[in-house]
Amino acid sequence: MTIGVIGAGAWGTALAQVAAQGGDVLLWAHEPEVAEAINDAHANPLYLPGVDLAAGVRATASLADLAGCEALLVVTPAQHMRGILARTPVGTTPLLLCAKGIEAGTMALMSEAAAEVCPEAPVAVLSGPTFASEVAQGLPTAVTLACADEDVAGRLAERIAQPAFRPYRSTDVVGAEIGGAVKNVLAIACGVVEGAGLGRNARAALIARGFAEMTRFGLARGAKAETLAGLSGLGDLVLTCSSEQSRNFSLGLGLGRGAAAQALLADRRTVAEGAFTAPVLVQAARAVGVEMPISEAVAELLSGTSRVADVIGTLLARPLRSEAL
Repeated sequence: MTIGVIGAGAWGTALAQVAAQGGDVLLWAHEPEVAEAINDAHANPLYLPGVDLAAGVRATASLADLAGCEALLVVTPAQHMRGILARTPVGTTPLLLCAKGIEAGTMALMSEAAAEVCPEAPVAVLSGPTFASEVAQGLPTAVTLACADEDVAGRLAERIAQPAFRPYRSTDVVGAEIGGAVKNVLAIACGVVEGAGLGRNARAALIARGFAEMTRFGLARGAKAETLAGLSGLGDLVLTCSSEQSRNFSLGLGLGRGAAAQALLADRRTVAEGAFTAPVLVQAARAVGVEMPISEAVAELLSGTSRVADVIGTLLARPLRSEAL
């Protein structure tokens, strides 16, 4: 099975490196110079420096070249996925969505947006605790591969599985997506806690209460609790709330230290998906009647309508309640 990977950022390149261990891979890059570097030097110094790419990874700057691929891994930023898929020759080719977010304007999950653009294509989701650099280095990684069609899930899992890259199958597409989208927002909040010097106790409490928010919202949208407690929910949450390797955590770190969101986002080559997801998540949660105070605080910080001290004070002043709520 020839795999096409749409998006040659760090994560897309890392997935191409994994998939190349099992067959041919064609990696689409938005920037022609990135495609040229991959083909000429077997490296992506712009997005994944220091990693020698497998000879089986070829690159192109033309989406039309993906027409012959038997499956497509979609690793574009969430807010651009719909537009890029509309330009891609997909047809009935299975799509494995690897971006984590909720679409602005429509409040659609990535699988919902993909189904609208490519109605004939089977849609699956790949999510879990994954730092691209570690995956590319071949360090042990486990992920959730969710698809309503178990046969499609099985074929995709067999194609990308490697000794150090283990996909666990699930039919809960919604749960896998919500875990990945919400954890990005919560990782920003944990970075704020670190940047503001609030201590490890506060970070642990925020992870636990953030997971409660994720669970409330996920269940309201039809997710399964066990999915949210698995790799694509709690597992990914723990990873990205604990390390500056997380783009979302490092964004929150800057906010906690007093930097303006606009300046932090303007200085980034890579995308902190949580910055775009936060306001959409708050809107989507209100639409289903779910309280998400931590996510709301992150959205306020990103919009510049509140200061760090203000949102911390508001969260700490919330009424005492049962932990089960």
